[in-house]
Amino acid sequence: MTTINARLSVMMFLQFFIWGGWFVTLGTFLSSTLQASGGQVGMAFATQSWGAIIAPFVIGLIADRYFNAERILAVLHLVGAVLLYQLYSAVDFGAFYPFVLAYMVIYMPTLALVNSVAFRQMRDPALEFSRIRVWGTLGWIAAGVVISFVFAWDSREAITSGGLRNTFLMAAIASLVLGLYSFTLPATAPLKEQASASGIKQSLGLDALGLLKDRSYLVFFIASILICIPLAFYYQNANPFLAETGMTNPTAKMAIGQVSEVLFMLLLPLFIQRFGIKLALLVGMLAWALRYVLFAYGDNGELAFMLFIGIALHGICYDFFFVSGQVYTDAKAPKHLRSSAQGLITLATYGVGMLIGFWVAGQVTDHFVVEGGHDWKSIWLFPAGFALVVFVGFLLTFSGRQAAVAPSKA
Repeated sequence: MTTINARLSVMMFLQFFIWGGWFVTLGTFLSSTLQASGGQVGMAFATQSWGAIIAPFVIGLIADRYFNAERILAVLHLVGAVLLYQLYSAVDFGAFYPFVLAYMVIYMPTLALVNSVAFRQMRDPALEFSRIRVWGTLGWIAAGVVISFVFAWDSREAITSGGLRNTFLMAAIASLVLGLYSFTLPATAPLKEQASASGIKQSLGLDALGLLKDRSYLVFFIASILICIPLAFYYQNANPFLAETGMTNPTAKMAIGQVSEVLFMLLLPLFIQRFGIKLALLVGMLAWALRYVLFAYGDNGELAFMLFIGIALHGICYDFFFVSGQVYTDAKAPKHLRSSAQGLITLATYGVGMLIGFWVAGQVTDHFVVEGGHDWKSIWLFPAGFALVVFVGFLLTFSGRQAAVAPSKA
């Protein structure tokens, strides 16, 4: 690994260590420490979607036009450190929510900025990027290990005493480190062509709306939004569910999902080449339904293996639908619209789809509150059934070619 790639890998590690350091346990923290309702937990998670919706404006109107990417990355993470400290200090949900909303509005643009910095420094992005990006996944895993095995903040005793509050302090320190470190990254000046009036349209994906005239792509687009509803249940409820069932070190064990994500990411191109994009998308959707059935009927006793299988399915759930969807989008879009098309599908899924999903997850979770906890079987069967309906609908209506689709190197 070259020196510059090593520096970029550190950047990716810290970027996702920060996110994984508090986001995974957010639902557990809110419900146990701040006594938030399911609807309030959904509101907190939905700040990710608001951040995803607003992020293109930050990148398209500010970062791409006037400032070096590494400098605005530094400033955003330094401000983020202050906001994360405010989350650490919040005493109730009313005090917590404004700061988590502000934080996600400034954090989501940094996901595009780290990619921008990385791509601009690579000689061969197709070969080098995956080797650098994987350090982000390792950073997310490391955060879970630190929370569970180093400090045990997600143990029952620590949760009861408010120990999960420390995750925000840890993330604030990491954000401060990355903010200062970002000033040392190679200069990544705005490209002249990015300063055009069409920059914001491209960032928002509006240039690619014509793709929706294609019936197959429209079906895929709608399915992508709908499948985000079951996805939101995992982000919002998985950690509280595992903690409530009495699983030890639940945060670190959830990192099994990120390990499987790396493994299936490597297998995905081979699968698409052999079986085609439609089957890959269907496998991804079916995996969501299977995962939630396993969660519904598993427990922390003799059936604990069902919970672990459900966690490990994350690689198939995410890679086979969302990454395959990015590949499909790249193949369907004309070369000059590929960036816009990716912006459109990201805005639709992480923006609109997840926004709806977190609201639904909050309402369903509140509906199945019982004395001493939740009726998790009923909660998990809802997204399982929903994912199955999306699967059947997609199977019957998607008429895309069965031919293999290879990721574009353009």
